[in-house]
Amino acid sequence: MSAPITILAVDDEPNMRRLLEISLRQAGYRALSASHGREALEMIQQQQIDLVVSDLHMPGMNGLQLLETLRKEYEHLPFIMVTAQGEIKTAVEAMKLGASDYILRPFELETLEVAIDKALTLKRITQENTFFKETQQPDVTSLVGNSPPMQSLKQMIQQVAPEWATVFIVGETGTGKELVAKALHEASTRKSALFVAVNCAAIPADILESELFGHEKGAFTGAVKERVGKFELANGGTLFLDEITEMPIQLQSKLLRVLQENVVEKLGGNRQIALDVRVVAATNRDPMQAVKEGKLREDLYYRLNVIQLQVPPLRERGQDVSLLADYFLVKRQTKLSESARVCLQQYRWPGNVRELENILERAAILAGNQAIQPQHLPADISQQIATPGPDKSSDDTGSHDLSIPRATEAIERRLILQALDACQGNKTKAAKLLEISERSLWNKLNQYDLR
Repeated sequence: MSAPITILAVDDEPNMRRLLEISLRQAGYRALSASHGREALEMIQQQQIDLVVSDLHMPGMNGLQLLETLRKEYEHLPFIMVTAQGEIKTAVEAMKLGASDYILRPFELETLEVAIDKALTLKRITQENTFFKETQQPDVTSLVGNSPPMQSLKQMIQQVAPEWATVFIVGETGTGKELVAKALHEASTRKSALFVAVNCAAIPADILESELFGHEKGAFTGAVKERVGKFELANGGTLFLDEITEMPIQLQSKLLRVLQENVVEKLGGNRQIALDVRVVAATNRDPMQAVKEGKLREDLYYRLNVIQLQVPPLRERGQDVSLLADYFLVKRQTKLSESARVCLQQYRWPGNVRELENILERAAILAGNQAIQPQHLPADISQQIATPGPDKSSDDTGSHDLSIPRATEAIERRLILQALDACQGNKTKAAKLLEISERSLWNKLNQYDLR
């Protein structure tokens, strides 16, 4: 369940404060109140406040002075000014200072609700725009693959997505763990909120804590303004912690506390910010081995590993190699020759999907406007369909493969690939060129896994 939005009403008149509190609670918000600007500042410094509704005229520190002070310390805190009918110029000044909106006394509850909704929406859009400027979202709309391991993974994602439990994604480097996390988010009820990814291995240890939890202005040297952390940014959505085993152990203990209590405190502050975040973690290591090696806290592992998803390596996904290759080449308007396709299908892919994408990008550049041929691929891949000749330097006849059926299959396979290349993949024309029926060609394509 989402944490309630907390709104602070600031007014020196007790009756007006009481009216604002009642109105806010009726609208479904958690309402707090302060009798003057100084008291409001102290409350904001001590706890999470999502929005401020303040009167203009107050002793000691008036509404404009409170707004000006807040803009220096809490840049993105929404602020609504309450003014009288004859104070429009002052209200305009408040807007110039950074107020989200203003309302005139006397006002209806509906007017207040509209102003609050507008201010909170503006805050969310501002945070999202900042986030999208700082990050690049993966350019993939779905998980590509129909192999049995991928079908099983997709089914698990559909079952797990609606739940609130934390998820631990395990898989080799380059298998697409972030895409799995993204698919989880998109299939969940949280998809309208942000999916925020943090690579724990790519961010220096002394910066990672600030990235995750945020910091107040002046929290450390260089903290010239308040920063919203990734936990707060992902509130209502999903936070993906990639390469969790690379996070410093001392920071893992702080992460565990956040997960257990569902609150976060910014560096240099003491306000507790309530969280409604689904955490998805990932690693390319064996998690239990990482625990044994001291790379991952055991208690954090069990807290994260409520549900574990295994992402299969590409070498176990057989038919998906061809689908992925076509997917990557669509953007370049390039196609694979049948012989190059066979090379890709027979390679072991130690670098998984990431390696496949990089190799195809290189091959497409080398091929220009033509279909990708085996010679456009790296040597260790293009040699996958080479038929080795006899080793003349050896007299050990038993070491040679003298099987006529296997040699015949190799010749048939090569001729079929050459015919398909010559006919640009047209099966009917290739069958005529090979002087066999189209049905026979299809049978051989199935036999040699050349579909």
